Amino acid sequence: MKIGIGMPTRDPDTLLTWAERADAGPFSTLGLLDRLVYDNPEPLVALAFLAGSTSRIRVQTEVLLAPLRETALLAKQVATVDRMTGGRLVLGLGVGGREDDHRAANVDQSTRGRRLDGQLAVLRRLWSGEPYGDGAGPIGPAPTRPRGPEVLFGGYAPAALERVARWGDGFLSGTAPSKAGGLFDTVRRFWKEYDRDGEPRFVAQLNVALGPREVIDDARAAMHSYYTFTGIADRIVAGMLSTPREIREAIAGFADLGADEVMLYCHGIDPDQVDRLGEVST
Repeated sequence: MKIGIGMPTRDPDTLLTWAERADAGPFSTLGLLDRLVYDNPEPLVALAFLAGSTSRIRVQTEVLLAPLRETALLAKQVATVDRMTGGRLVLGLGVGGREDDHRAANVDQSTRGRRLDGQLAVLRRLWSGEPYGDGAGPIGPAPTRPRGPEVLFGGYAPAALERVARWGDGFLSGTAPSKAGGLFDTVRRFWKEYDRDGEPRFVAQLNVALGPREVIDDARAAMHSYYTFTGIADRIVAGMLSTPREIREAIAGFADLGADEVMLYCHGIDPDQVDRLGEVST
């Protein structure tokens, strides 16, 4: 099973160090979260920059809030990053739950799921080289794969899980192994209902921090700030794993569920966590 690493969002100046260390280590993928009304780097821009400073590691949005973006431009941006990274882009997509993000993007939050479904139809068509329509022709460049990069969907509602089978290549889970099994089974059921070939990819995310007490405390504080809007930030922070044993057991749990990859997501900015986590994951 592959192990990726999610980078902190608070300090863009540190991300190059994180990326270069991860690229030199055992990690398969670099992940970056997305928000609009928050002090974080825009993920497509940041990952494009980091891909230019790495040679093999994949770059993954985790997850990109597609409904906040104009569809034709998003198609072009994604295809550009995919093409210029040699197919190393993995596009994790979701709808987002922050009212202020949608307000700033002038998007009706209540329609975000329907908007995403409509966007996927257009994105797949454009990445296949078809005209945009309404008097507008194709939008390039052509991505590395004929129908665009690998697409994962995050979310927990039935509509989000069905979306994996309708439009995607796999599922991105943000829950503990004890809760993820039912979600995986539901995705597999939808996959069969849509008569999809093969199996969906399953990518799991674990919130982790390794290091001295001040590193762990800093990560917990950053997580709490990021997830305050959910109303359950204390519960989310309590689930952060901070010992090698906890992390190894969670990775093993996801392996038992059939996960293809686990993303170890770090909210603390100390880049030495990359080396510590590399030792745990090998």
